[in-house]
Amino acid sequence: MDENASLLALFTSSFLAATLLPGGSEAVLVGVLIAYPDLFWPALNVATLGNTLGGLSSYVIGHLLPDEQALSKKISRHAHGLEWTRRHGAPILFFSWLPLIGDVLCVAAGWLRINWGSAAFFIAIGKFARYWVIASAIS
Repeated sequence: MDENASLLALFTSSFLAATLLPGGSEAVLVGVLIAYPDLFWPALNVATLGNTLGGLSSYVIGHLLPDEQALSKKISRHAHGLEWTRRHGAPILFFSWLPLIGDVLCVAAGWLRINWGSAAFFIAIGKFARYWVIASAIS
C-alpha cells in the first residue's frame, strides 16, 4: 500500500471509529507510522480530521432527534452523558475520544443544541491530543 492509500485508509478508519460503529483507528495510525515514519504530521492530521468528522456525525444525529424539551424528563434520569454535557457544555467534548462515552457526549451535544463550532473545536482538540500521544509514543 502506498502513502496516499495508507492515509485514505487511516481517514476512513478514524471516521468510522468515531461513529457508533466499532473501529481501531489507533492500530491503523500505528501501522501507517511504522510503514511511513516521515508521515508523522500528515497522518496525525488525517486521523484527527477523520475522527473529528465522525464525532460531528454523531452530533448531527443528536441534533436531528426531537427537541430537548420534549424528551428531557424521560431521558435525563438515565443518561449521565446527557447530564455531563448539559452541566459542562462544549468543553466536555474534549473527552469525546473516550470509548463508549465519547459517542454519547457527541449525540448529547447535538441534542442539546450546543453551538456546533464550539463542539467541533473541543472534539478536535481531544481527538488530536489522543492521536498525538499515540503517535509520539511510537516515534
